[in-house]
Amino acid sequence: MSQNLETTYNPKEIESKLYEKWCENQYFHAEVDRSKKPFTTVMPPPNITGKLHMGHALDNTLQDILIRYKRMQGYNALWIPGTDHAAISTEVKVTNQLKEEGIDKKELGREKFLERTWQWKEEYAGTIEGQLKKLGVSCDWDRERFTMDEGCSKAVEQVFISLHEKGFIYKGSRIINWCPVCKTSLSDAEVEHEEQDGFFWHIKYPIVGTDDFLEIATTRPETMLGDTAIAVHPDDERYKDIVGKKCLLPLTDREIPIVADYYVDKEFGTGAVKITPAHDPNDFEVGKRHNLPEINVMNDDATINEQYGGKYAGMDRYEARKAMVADLEEQGYLVKVVPHSHNVGTHDRCHTTVEPMVKQQWFVKMDELAKPAINAIKTGELKFVPERFNKIYLHWLENIRDWCISRQIWWGHRIPAYYCDDCGEVVVSHGMPEKCPKCGCTHLTQDEDTLDTWFSSALWPFSTLGWPDQSEDLDYFYPTDVLVTGYDIIFFWVIRMVFSGYAHTGKAPFHTVFIHGLVRDSQGRKMSKSLGNGIDPLEIIDQYGADALRMTLITGNAPGNDMRFYNERVEASRNFANKVWNASRFIMMNLDEKKLEEPAKDSLHPSDQWILSKCNTLIKDVTENMDKFELGIALSKLYDFIWDEFCDWYIELAKYRIYHAEEDPKGANDALWTLREVLKDSLKLLHPYMPFVTEEIYGKLIPEEESLMMSAWPEYDEALNFPEAERIVDHYKEIVRGIRNVRAEMNVPNSRKATAYVVCEDQTLCDGLAFMTNSAKQMASVLDLVIQKDKAGIADDAVSVVVPDATVYVPLEELIDFDQEIERLTKEETRLNKEIARAQGMLNNEKFVSKAPEAKVQEEREKLETYKQMKAQVSERLEGLKAKQSK
Repeated sequence: MSQNLETTYNPKEIESKLYEKWCENQYFHAEVDRSKKPFTTVMPPPNITGKLHMGHALDNTLQDILIRYKRMQGYNALWIPGTDHAAISTEVKVTNQLKEEGIDKKELGREKFLERTWQWKEEYAGTIEGQLKKLGVSCDWDRERFTMDEGCSKAVEQVFISLHEKGFIYKGSRIINWCPVCKTSLSDAEVEHEEQDGFFWHIKYPIVGTDDFLEIATTRPETMLGDTAIAVHPDDERYKDIVGKKCLLPLTDREIPIVADYYVDKEFGTGAVKITPAHDPNDFEVGKRHNLPEINVMNDDATINEQYGGKYAGMDRYEARKAMVADLEEQGYLVKVVPHSHNVGTHDRCHTTVEPMVKQQWFVKMDELAKPAINAIKTGELKFVPERFNKIYLHWLENIRDWCISRQIWWGHRIPAYYCDDCGEVVVSHGMPEKCPKCGCTHLTQDEDTLDTWFSSALWPFSTLGWPDQSEDLDYFYPTDVLVTGYDIIFFWVIRMVFSGYAHTGKAPFHTVFIHGLVRDSQGRKMSKSLGNGIDPLEIIDQYGADALRMTLITGNAPGNDMRFYNERVEASRNFANKVWNASRFIMMNLDEKKLEEPAKDSLHPSDQWILSKCNTLIKDVTENMDKFELGIALSKLYDFIWDEFCDWYIELAKYRIYHAEEDPKGANDALWTLREVLKDSLKLLHPYMPFVTEEIYGKLIPEEESLMMSAWPEYDEALNFPEAERIVDHYKEIVRGIRNVRAEMNVPNSRKATAYVVCEDQTLCDGLAFMTNSAKQMASVLDLVIQKDKAGIADDAVSVVVPDATVYVPLEELIDFDQEIERLTKEETRLNKEIARAQGMLNNEKFVSKAPEAKVQEEREKLETYKQMKAQVSERLEGLKAKQSK
């Protein structure tokens, strides 16, 4: 038997209580169960350095909606949570913490530094977990993983060794992205490109043995000390005669060759470009084709080095730029300086401008590894929602470069490569070798570098399930089903997971990637610390409740699209939660201790059949939308049904039978039974979106069930389609709206009621509407609702409202008190006459017209026209009433 709810809904009181209950009963936990079909997803692991922000809130709300939905559908649903060690970010934070204590990281040493970092991890990693619990996420906390835990670390080492043995991992000198502040290499995916204002410096490069020169434009004159060639297009007629000759490199005594290469765009600029293989990825490729030397002119901190810097050695790159430009101008090499806006790569963590450099690093050879990942999207084995992200994914993979995986930091997975101290042999193995396989030396040193953070998170879908061990979990739950993530990390993470899945398990790690957009502020700006426009999800939860935040994040949300966050929307979401609560409270108060009998569906009141039919269609629509990942559309349909159809219409329709149970016990039973059934299904459909308020209500409504989240998802039932009942109630709603509009237009007070007549020739419709007459008395504020086939007995002056298949008539005399209305309109006419006279007086005043601002004068002209129109309407109505009164 149902129990009553508290008077008001208080999220703070119920949310933590319910979450503890869910965890205690292990409702989120999944074990291998061959009798059920699994549904698996993995949480994109948030960094241990961070705290919950709106992006996390959206991402995890979407995942939670899907996992709750699948769990209720009967799947063995597993959602694996975890955190990422965030190598560079964490190292920076711990280093800064040490600085504040006056401790130098290098003096502390690697082992002591790692001890401090693990302490830091233990202290802060739990922060985001607690915050996610506040949001209501139903992930399996018993299976929580960390990218540097024992199992994940074992997987990382296995993958490195395996790829190295197969020739996919190699160490070589190639162009990489270098961060001069963090002093580490970066992958292409860790470089953000932003538009910056800069310049093109046009410089003369004298052609040796002639009086001619080539004009070269560059945005980075500081790198010219590393120039090793000038390139022109092979088909450029202007330069065919000089290919093979040499140019003098300004500011130096070096001569560099002029080469022909199809990389050059002969239509851009002068058609001649300087080639600096050690400081530009495209130049690096040109250099390889022409066997050019690679001259790195910078130190790791982006100062000019001693070997090639000459007088500029030791200068910061931008300081050197100024000095070189000044010298170029003084020596007559500078032709002109042209403003130029261009994309500049910056480190996504510290936002320092990245410096391309040639360095010895570890790389993953991507050509072959990318092929299965490309094929997966082309064959449909993998799909993106929405599909437009297929192109971005393919473009990235088809143009992918070898992946630089080594990082010059201490926190992270250390590269399992060991160097013989005597002969220099490199051994990649599990653990330190006892001796060098080449010379037998027993003294080996492990590589100092660690692996790119994304190297470990690329293994996340299978390393979290026990790989490389062939566990039962891995066999049952892998491949996973859906990955939910933002479009900003398709390159960072999604692509790496896909090719890693194929390379190490032979399968795609998931079949669907559900992409969402960013959460922006109300002005459409990206939330950031610099703008100070970030909104703390926990503050929203504290003020409005987790359900209100979750609903706000999904309202209007479409896959792949950004959304704007408004506080007004949160208030609207909270109001909806209150609406559901109050409606449920009303229903349960009237259910009380009553024992309800399930009625025969064909004997139900048309309004009962109508709401059951509408709810049945809703179940079908919401299920279809959820399966298509149209979560925002599904929520919109739920909102409209619960607020409008169920609360504002059906509950009001049911009240008469509930309140007059002694007159019609069956009608009261049927109304209450229908209310309970529709509320039960509505709560189930709403539960994935708003888990707390729905669970609390459901637990009181159906106390015999263990939990709403473990109940069955509603299913569409063909037997609950009642098209005729829908037609009747849809007409009834139009009739009620029509009467309400007439009353509003004529300013009829609530206390004054009239008899309304519905003239309808359709006998079936008339019979159906006859069931509604008692409810209409309250809902349309009428004395009675009379259904008839013609106008017999209806006064000639009755106001008419045309609705589909019927006309509603309301006698004018019953609607208004003629004397009161004439008095009111007479006062209104007097007021309008005064306003007209005032406006005309101002507009006839030459001083006002000539001296007042034109906008003010125009405003008065518009007011005058409005007053005249209003007065004409009032006068016309007044004359009509007086005429009727005199009859």
